[in-house]
Amino acid sequence: MEESSCKRQCEPWRVLEFYSGIGGMRYSIMNAGVNAMIVEAFDINDVANDVYEYNFGHRPCQGNIQTLSAADLDSYRAQAWLLSPPCQPYTRQGLQKGSADARASSFLKILELIPKSSQPPLMIFVENVVGFETSDTHSIMIEMLAKAAFVTQEFILSPLQFGVPYSRPRYFCLAKRKPSSFQCPLFNNQLLWAPGPLLYNDANNMVNECNQPQESYDQWLPACEPVENFLEFKNPTNQVEMNSSLNLTTIVSIEVSEGDGGNGSDFTSASQYSVPLSLIKRWGAAMDIVYPDSKRCCCFTKSYYRYVKGTGSLLATVQPKESEASSLEEQHLRYFTPREVANLHSFPKDFRFPPQISIRQRYALLGNSLSVAVVAPLLGYLFTEPS
Repeated sequence: MEESSCKRQCEPWRVLEFYSGIGGMRYSIMNAGVNAMIVEAFDINDVANDVYEYNFGHRPCQGNIQTLSAADLDSYRAQAWLLSPPCQPYTRQGLQKGSADARASSFLKILELIPKSSQPPLMIFVENVVGFETSDTHSIMIEMLAKAAFVTQEFILSPLQFGVPYSRPRYFCLAKRKPSSFQCPLFNNQLLWAPGPLLYNDANNMVNECNQPQESYDQWLPACEPVENFLEFKNPTNQVEMNSSLNLTTIVSIEVSEGDGGNGSDFTSASQYSVPLSLIKRWGAAMDIVYPDSKRCCCFTKSYYRYVKGTGSLLATVQPKESEASSLEEQHLRYFTPREVANLHSFPKDFRFPPQISIRQRYALLGNSLSVAVVAPLLGYLFTEPS
């Protein structure tokens, strides 16, 4: 083995983490088993930085990313940049102003620093919402990366494709600076809709699968785990039927007395998570209801627990018998707890929120985070060098 190759395998990759949030990217690189060292993280949100510091013992830089210079980034000698920039300029609910949105400016500034750097990164990873791939920001990014001698592979993937019962499709861009290359160069400069290159070796058999947009993820549902495997508060009989005398208060109390509250011991009363009847009567028709045996739940947004419509699924803690009809009021609906949302994001069991972080802040931070189940294999693929 050549000396340079041996040195590369022995030394950790030096990584910069932009828009670090509560640490989803860092957990992903750890989960991928990549020999990497986060030399610095950056995020302007002080509450997110409290959570990051609580879990990793390091507080991200909280200054405005736009103040960074090429010399500043050169000083870190980082070989990889990981970025999860603000998604609001590209969401379906937003104004879709793209690069004209002020929240896109910091990401564009980072891209502009690449050709000005004396030590540009060897690898770049970008995560964002579906819709980013059709924005002018995306066009600018691809053009800048091409001019800087990067080759890209892009993906739109969901946790459902990795066995997690969570519908959260997201856009990802993986970029390597030449002469570095991907394990499957057949997919260079393409947008892929399936995780084939991350899971298999025979690229030729993946072409048709990966190049077809996933109009429906139903084909992946049979391989997904049931929602109950991700719950913090579970029915003690595994399934409570309509004639049971147990209600939500009883269910939650039993679980809290038997466990540690799933890092939510300060938020474990049933009243915190039960859905008020007034909301059920007003918004019941717009609610996405799932059961413990469901194989899919909807994406949790940062507005979950504040608003009902379109912010995430609700759990029916009392499952009706197949032969009986029941109203939503009888199914004792509750919100998924922050720990359960973290579980569906595939965060590790030792992930914790500092006690001072409110329940609404927890939901908001998780809604802005990412899926470790999806990002970890993508990072493993990005950091693997062809043999």
